[in-house]
Amino acid sequence: MKNGPAEILSNERIAEDTYEMILRTGIAREVRCGQFVQVQVPGYFLRRPISVHRVLDENTLSLIYKVVGDGTRTLSQTAAEDFLDLFGPLGNGFPVLDEDIVLIGGGVGVPPLVETAAQYRRLGRQVTAVLGFNNSSAAFGEEEFRSLGCDVIVATMDGSLGYKGTVIDAIQAAGLVPATVLACGPVPMLRAVAENYRGYISLEARMACGIGACMGCVVKTPDGGSLRVCKDGPVFRTGEVQL
Repeated sequence: MKNGPAEILSNERIAEDTYEMILRTGIAREVRCGQFVQVQVPGYFLRRPISVHRVLDENTLSLIYKVVGDGTRTLSQTAAEDFLDLFGPLGNGFPVLDEDIVLIGGGVGVPPLVETAAQYRRLGRQVTAVLGFNNSSAAFGEEEFRSLGCDVIVATMDGSLGYKGTVIDAIQAAGLVPATVLACGPVPMLRAVAENYRGYISLEARMACGIGACMGCVVKTPDGGSLRVCKDGPVFRTGEVQL
């Protein structure tokens, strides 16, 4: 892992309250799919953990984030040629298995699945991406997955794009029977995924250090133990942690 300045090449709105930031940083060459970086937002003490969306080359990566508070609003106001301090890559990412795969993403849980899809497509595996959003204004990523050669299923809660309902509703309506899933998104979605399928889930969590020292992102295991999202995760096997 590395810590240092990263140059912003672009920072653009891609959907409702959602931005893609492209950064020049040597961290890019070390990233594995599903890992994250800790971003130092100007004027704020605690860093923001953001999953890596794409590794564009050995010195360039992309982050996608949603404006949910003052910190991410400040981040959305940074521009090309500004610099941010990055720490990473951090955490254990998604496994790259030699098998066909179904990716399930909800909202800003979608971004780390794009680099994951790229890794599976490089192996020649079939990838189906199931993407869930509240409405069409919040949706993004469909064409990016298609450009990688993935099959794409979209669900929106209001029915304004794709299937109406949850990602589970869309999977069942499409007659899809996943053998293994890789999922990232809000906890209610991950809980439903874990109840219906086997595979791996990536958790989002508030965290301070990102390296397992502060114990601020602990989750419980079914046997009463505990694991750290930043260090032991963020990717866990379905059933490994309580949701």
